[in-house]
Order: sequence, then structure tokens, then C-alpha cells
Amino acid sequence: MNHLPATPILVGLVLGGVAIGLVASWVWRWWRQRRARRRLVLAITSTGFEHLEDVLVPDGNGSTYHVDFLVLTARGILVVDLRDVAGNIFGGDQMTDWTVMDGSLRHTFVNPQGGLYDRIAAVKALSGEVPVEGRIVFTGRARFPKGLPRWTVPVDTLRADFPPVDRGLFESVLTHYRAGWTALQAVAAPSPLGKPRPI
Repeated sequence: MNHLPATPILVGLVLGGVAIGLVASWVWRWWRQRRARRRLVLAITSTGFEHLEDVLVPDGNGSTYHVDFLVLTARGILVVDLRDVAGNIFGGDQMTDWTVMDGSLRHTFVNPQGGLYDRIAAVKALSGEVPVEGRIVFTGRARFPKGLPRWTVPVDTLRADFPPVDRGLFESVLTHYRAGWTALQAVAAPSPLGKPRPI
């Protein structure tokens, strides 16, 4: 009676175990990233009653702006520019570029305030009399050792600016803001650009 050598069986078992381990590790990372994204979205959207995520808003000149979040809050419409940047960020209102230092790595990105102002202006033009505000929201991987530039907030403090709302106020808010919010919803189109995008 012939017996298969133990070595190929053992190799097969080891390779099978490694493959299962790799798949399990990938599924675990995917699940953690998905859960973190859900928490991030909730931290932003819980500041209001309704929201639009990853939309294109007409700029009035035949082009569009990508907007990460538009949130209908008790104070009006909040435009959120979400940034996922790791490291210490050095930026200011008058600086053209902001610098990121993460260990030995150093790079710059364009001051996002100008882009935020453009998005706010486009939303104001579309939403009529509804008040519009904007914030540049950074995830927890960013630190600002020299202080936060204007309209810049960490995601975990956004709720201090825009506390979670009483859902009972929803109809009252919509009475004041319905026309502007509906007009904005009508022209906002899905955007292929999803954020946060690492810089």
C-alpha cells in the first residue's frame, strides 16, 4: 500500500493556514477602516438634521466644486472640507502653503481656506437666504502645535461649534430653510471624489 509522503501534505496545510491568516487579516483591516469611517461620518453629520456627502456643486461659471459634506444645521448650512493628514501641521491664514511634518517626512499642501471660501460662496449663491458657514475638519491623525488657523477644527471638536441637534426642531428649521436646502439638493450631483484623501 502506497502512502503519500508527509512533506507535501504538511506544506499544503501550512500554505492553507497562511492563506486563511492573510484573508482574515485583510477582512479585519477592512472592517476596522469601515467602522472608523462610519464614526467619522457620524461625528460630522450628527451636527445637523440632514446631509449630503461627496457632491458636486455648480460654481456659477460652468464648472463645479467637490464638497465633502453639506449639513443642514439649526444655524443654516455647514460646508465641510474633510482632511485626513498625519503629523504636525504648521499653517496660517496668510500662508500660501501649509507644512506637514511626520517623523522624518516633510511635505506641503495648498492652504485649504481659499477653497473653502469658494465652496461657501457657491453654496450661498444656490441656497438663497439660508445662512452658510464652513469648516476645514481634520481627522485625529493631525496635530496643530502652533494653533489652529481660522475655520479649522479637529473632528472631535466640531460638535462644540455645532452641538448635536434636537430632532424635535427639525420641522421648525425646515420651515425657515426648506426652499434653500431643496434648491441645493436639486443641483448637487454625486461626486466621484471620495474623502478623506490622504495628502
